[in-house]
Amino acid sequence: MDENQLLNVSADNSLGRVEIAPEVIEVITGIAVNEVTGVANMRGNIASNVTERLGKKKQHGKGVKVELTDDGIEIDVYTVLDYGVSIPKVAEKIQDNIRTTLKNMTALEIIEINVHVVGIQIEEKSDELKPEK
Repeated sequence: MDENQLLNVSADNSLGRVEIAPEVIEVITGIAVNEVTGVANMRGNIASNVTERLGKKKQHGKGVKVELTDDGIEIDVYTVLDYGVSIPKVAEKIQDNIRTTLKNMTALEIIEINVHVVGIQIEEKSDELKPEK
């Protein structure tokens, strides 16, 4: 399938069509991932990281790849987790939250949600490292 194709989600065409762009799925997925406790951030490409650091705009679809296949929608998320969390438990919560959120907002069935943990964020305790005055 063409990646720029819109997803037709309207069951009743009497009033017209309802279509959802894949970018909308990416944004909803990114927000759903960031809602899960234990997720430090998402891994994006260089351009999205520079744009975000310059304060231009928050890239909610960063670290999300949506692929439209003949069988349905496949989602890959690339995330960095907080140090000390249970990776399998957080990954399962990510999958559940994505599936639930997309089902509620779009009524689309997702065939596959792959969670790629690409890093661990270690929080620095800056207060303890600073000498007291």
